[in-house]
Amino acid sequence: MQAHPNRKLKVIKGTRSGSATRATPRRVVLRPVRSPIEEVLERLDQEPVDDPTAAGEAGPSGDPEQKPPQPAERSSDGPASPMTGDDPPSAPTRRRRVLVGLLAAVLASTLALAGLYGHRWYQHQALEESRQGALAAAKQVAVNFVSVSATSIDRDLQRVAAGATGEFKEEFTRGQTQVRTAVVENKVESHGSVLRAGLVSADRRRAVALVAVDATVKNIKVPDGRASHYRIQMDLVRDRESGQWLVSRLQFVG
Repeated sequence: MQAHPNRKLKVIKGTRSGSATRATPRRVVLRPVRSPIEEVLERLDQEPVDDPTAAGEAGPSGDPEQKPPQPAERSSDGPASPMTGDDPPSAPTRRRRVLVGLLAAVLASTLALAGLYGHRWYQHQALEESRQGALAAAKQVAVNFVSVSATSIDRDLQRVAAGATGEFKEEFTRGQTQVRTAVVENKVESHGSVLRAGLVSADRRRAVALVAVDATVKNIKVPDGRASHYRIQMDLVRDRESGQWLVSRLQFVG
């Protein structure tokens, strides 16, 4: 039998029977012999185990100097970045961002529409003012053209020339001397008034107008005067420098 390396053998003597000594079988009792290392391990197993969570500032490894990792600080300069370990924005934060975006879009659309309608309104107002200006100039030139007097002929002719331009001004200037002579010799007195007037077409630079005029004309042959009716068509242009509407062409149409 092979003995255990950590066990000692003890021999127990047998008993005598009569005079003869009879050898009894030897009983071998194996008692374990523990090494110092086993004893230390046993004591360690029997000692109470400390709770790591009650060790104060000790980290997961039991080292008091080691602190658990802290969450990454959120930068105040912008939204959380996946690289910094920040948590994604919460649902209320996302809703606020969406609401702010919608409000910004609505505001931008409102401003754009306001600008568009404002521009259209300005163009409409500018065109309307131009139309009214052209019509008023056409009525005034028509009255000036049929209202002359032998006593104020120079002033009357100058008034017509001041409202003329282009072709009409050239024609009127060429025949101005003959008109003056005829009015003075025949002692003409003519006073006109506008019955109706309207624009055939108009924009901010050009216009075509029709004016119906009544006039009472007196001269040597008709001292009591007679009524005359004229329909005058005029082409008008707006002077770039003064903004005044001037007649570039005048003709009787009935």
